[in-house]
Amino acid sequence: MATAASLLAQIDSAIEALLTGGASSYSIGARTVTKLDLKDLFNERRLLQTQIERDNGGGLRVAKFQRPRS
Repeated sequence: MATAASLLAQIDSAIEALLTGGASSYSIGARTVTKLDLKDLFNERRLLQTQIERDNGGGLRVAKFQRPRS
């Protein structure tokens, strides 16, 4: 099973390929292949980054503070 870090590296490679002129879809004969679009790739990237931060003990922590009432 692939780790979140290795999946993130693959997503980054796919994003780079699309941004540097790679085709998002192509056809050979009667077969058509469509890759994920940038929006989907960036969404998945964000989810993986969040997972990695949580696994490493990071991430966002929220605390609520109240002033003592007199």
